[in-house]
Amino acid sequence: MATVRTEFEIAADAAAVWAVIGRFETGPIRMAPGFVVSCTPSEPGIRVVTFASGTTVRERLVAVDEEHMRIVYSVIGDDVHPDHDNAVMQIVSLGPRRCRFIWLRDILPDDLAEPFLASMRAGGENIRRTLERQPTELEHMFD
Repeated sequence: MATVRTEFEIAADAAAVWAVIGRFETGPIRMAPGFVVSCTPSEPGIRVVTFASGTTVRERLVAVDEEHMRIVYSVIGDDVHPDHDNAVMQIVSLGPRRCRFIWLRDILPDDLAEPFLASMRAGGENIRRTLERQPTELEHMFD
């Protein structure tokens, strides 16, 4: 099983970032607008995410850990069909207006690792830019 990882710092408060990342139903469209073009619940604990590339994936919520600002989910179908996928996003506070975004994924088959990592890196840059906006702008962005 392949494991891929990307992480980066975000110049924003950890709690504000978590308020976006930790919401399974809306997180992708709020954290990466333009990279993600839609995110809709299809049934309890399942969302359908469509990317600007046209790729659509069904994802299942595995766990949300509010205390440790950690969300776990799995790609379960549509345009991508891994034999196994387990993705974790976690926010770690580094002080006022600074946090670390950690994103890792275990995936089978191994040949999906590089395409998933490339997508995570591209999405990560979009996430960082979006979430570094001024707090007041971020709060009103999704009204």
